[in-house]
Amino acid sequence: MRNIHEHPCGDAAHAGICCPARHVPGRIADMRGQPTESLPGAGPEPEPGPGPRAEPEAEPGPEAEPGPGAEASGPDLTHHGDAEVGPGLVDLAVNVRRDPMPDWLADPVTAALGDLAAYPDPGPARAAVAARHGRPPAEVLLTAGAAEGFVLLARALTDVRRPVVVHPQFTEPEAALRAAGHRVERVLLDADDDFRLDPALVPDDADLVVIGNPTNPTSVLHPAADLAALARPGRVLVVDEAFADTTVAPGVAGEPESLAARRDLPGLLVVRSLTKTWGLAGLRIGYLLGEAALLQRLAAAQPLWAVSTPALAAASACATPVAVEAERAIAARLAADREHLVARLSALPGVRVAGRPASAFVLVHVPGAADVRLALRRRGWAVRRGDTFPGLGPDWLRVAVRDPATTDAFTEVLAEVLEA
Repeated sequence: MRNIHEHPCGDAAHAGICCPARHVPGRIADMRGQPTESLPGAGPEPEPGPGPRAEPEAEPGPEAEPGPGAEASGPDLTHHGDAEVGPGLVDLAVNVRRDPMPDWLADPVTAALGDLAAYPDPGPARAAVAARHGRPPAEVLLTAGAAEGFVLLARALTDVRRPVVVHPQFTEPEAALRAAGHRVERVLLDADDDFRLDPALVPDDADLVVIGNPTNPTSVLHPAADLAALARPGRVLVVDEAFADTTVAPGVAGEPESLAARRDLPGLLVVRSLTKTWGLAGLRIGYLLGEAALLQRLAAAQPLWAVSTPALAAASACATPVAVEAERAIAARLAADREHLVARLSALPGVRVAGRPASAFVLVHVPGAADVRLALRRRGWAVRRGDTFPGLGPDWLRVAVRDPATTDAFTEVLAEVLEA
């Protein structure tokens, strides 16, 4: 295959294949990838002259990457929100709740420190997680954070022929696939359609499909029926539900649109994280839910004793009815705080909130967002840049939901920055 970057998108001979700066709605482009270099870490950034260089904002459709051995291009898939924070900054860039740990969680984690001489035993935690989701333990695989699950997928599923990642979304799944040498294809959802999923955009012969729900960074909660429509024999459907416990809906007792308890969909693999709501990002604990045979393949690629004893204690504690009830209460408070943030942002001229946010963060379109982000840093506020997410561009920012007082202070500063 010739390098697609040699051809302008307007060339009729290459219809359906497009360059990174321009995309054709509803089409798929062949992509080979290789890992990109990380951006600088946390801390203040030097202010550029005309603003940092970034890709033009993408139109919906596929995006292409160079083949192995070619120069890497496009968004930096290895950039994450923690690189935005630094000393003295109010953190609106990382979507991890920072409230004090409740005793029912802190006590077993602390007690586990007394058992560190023994190798970790995942059995009890696996059984607890399985019971929470109404599955047998064989359909649960505990991981060192949700991110490890994506690495296991990339390394274990060597026979995948056409993996597709639906963007914009968390970039680790694609980064892991590319690092393992997979050819990756992107489906880009349309900002003008509020980044909603159209199942018809996913190729019928894709044998691995990855999508987030609710999606990071868009905060879109896709209907479970639309996701279920993507499941079929011969395909692994990966649904990243790292933020599912942050969602609520009127009249729904549990997590709306979650597929975590679905055992009837062929090839479904649900990725879950316990690090967001419970502030356990440093402990690294998550899990996968899916068919036992598929999880056995992934477990074969996992290092021995990958999940620590304290992390296993946390998994058990977070699967209890007490924890689930607390999650629902936190999600309800979060929804009220999110409505307040959306209202304050929507009142600012030139700021557009994407869609109907459903999770712990909000995606906003702000012309000149790269310069706005740097100006906010100088005023003591860290927000997440959007241009490292495929399908977005330099005019997007992601803002974490915080308490109303923090939101009010932030939006006052943002208004001043926009008026300057």
